[in-house]
Amino acid sequence: MSSTYGGGRLSRDDYRKQQELEAARKAGTAPAEVDEDGNEINPHIPTFMSQAPWYISTGKTGLQHQRKWQKEQPTMIGDTKWYKRGERLGAAPTKFRKDACDNCGAQSHRTKDCMERPRKKGARWTGKDMQADEAIDKIDLSYDAKRDMWNGYDGREHRRLMQEWDLVEEARRKRKASELDDARAKAKEKEGTAPTTIEDQLGSSDEDDDAGPDDTAASGKSKSTVRNLRIREDTAKYLRNLDPESAFYDPKTRSMRENPYAGKKADEDSATTQPAYYAGDNFIRYSSEVQEIRKREVFAWEAGERGNNSAHFQANPTQTALMYGEFVDKRDTIKSSRQQALVEQYGGQEHLEAPAPELMRPEERYVEYSRTGQVVAGDAQPAARSRYREDMRRLNHTAVFGSWWNDGNWGYACCKQTMKNAYCTGAT
Repeated sequence: MSSTYGGGRLSRDDYRKQQELEAARKAGTAPAEVDEDGNEINPHIPTFMSQAPWYISTGKTGLQHQRKWQKEQPTMIGDTKWYKRGERLGAAPTKFRKDACDNCGAQSHRTKDCMERPRKKGARWTGKDMQADEAIDKIDLSYDAKRDMWNGYDGREHRRLMQEWDLVEEARRKRKASELDDARAKAKEKEGTAPTTIEDQLGSSDEDDDAGPDDTAASGKSKSTVRNLRIREDTAKYLRNLDPESAFYDPKTRSMRENPYAGKKADEDSATTQPAYYAGDNFIRYSSEVQEIRKREVFAWEAGERGNNSAHFQANPTQTALMYGEFVDKRDTIKSSRQQALVEQYGGQEHLEAPAPELMRPEERYVEYSRTGQVVAGDAQPAARSRYREDMRRLNHTAVFGSWWNDGNWGYACCKQTMKNAYCTGAT
């Protein structure tokens, strides 16, 4: 009987000796096998792992076939070697060469791959303005390097771009400052003259004030777009309260109708956390003259239902405002006349009058207390007293009943007696 091991055929005795040697190595009585690099091989590794396949077997013992035998290519090639973009090889040719581009005359690419501007007659027929060959480098990249979107990126390009933007921003600021100086000088010249037009009396519109010199020449649509943009220095509405259960922010209309600080206490140190700083878009709708305008609109609706078609909030806003003012005056007059009639009939005029200001004025008294509650400085506030007599001791006692405890009974601390009606005979 014979067997094979490591690609060779073994006899029965050799196979038995091989098995005994493997058993001795596993038991630790024989030294472990060493590979070509001088590393010991663990004898407990199975044969199907330690034996190399036939197509990569070198005939030597070892675990090299289990390691990564192909070297990994670098995923990023630095400044030492990269594609030479825009570089040319030598000088431009003087005549057309075979297998060259018909458009520019370079041999590094074909006509369909030419990046030059298409000529009416190419260099093949004119023989003029020949271009030199481009430098083409062949760089072998790994699988990850080919798919790396930042492979070959040079950070110096971004730095140059930022420097250009800084120069443009500085020039824009200087121009804006000069325009403001000119506007102030013109305003000082016009201080002595009275306004002659309606625009001078009312001032410029918000759109003209917000728009810059470039935006002034734009159309009305572009002006509205500029006005809808949020000032970059202002805090965004969705950043005021990061709690997901707080007020809802609509990104489409950029509105937050509810108060983002609802349920939070105002912080005196930070103005951004105070509810009075920003209370939502609905707070603006219910403030100033918005409620008055809504009342006028409701008045116009009710008047139209009663048959008065002259009151219309959109068509006749001025007439509707005047009619609403007359309605409010009549309503207040009727209300006051009814109240006066009730007072004349039943009385109680003194309850409708406000108290004197002297009675409502707060009292200013400075009192300073210690940690134990005693008055340190100022006048102490007198303790509230009931209608019953206080601080009275019965039957010659100097302490109240219940000020002493002994064996489950209450008594007087002055004479140690437990009977409530007992006469005090002094300290015992």
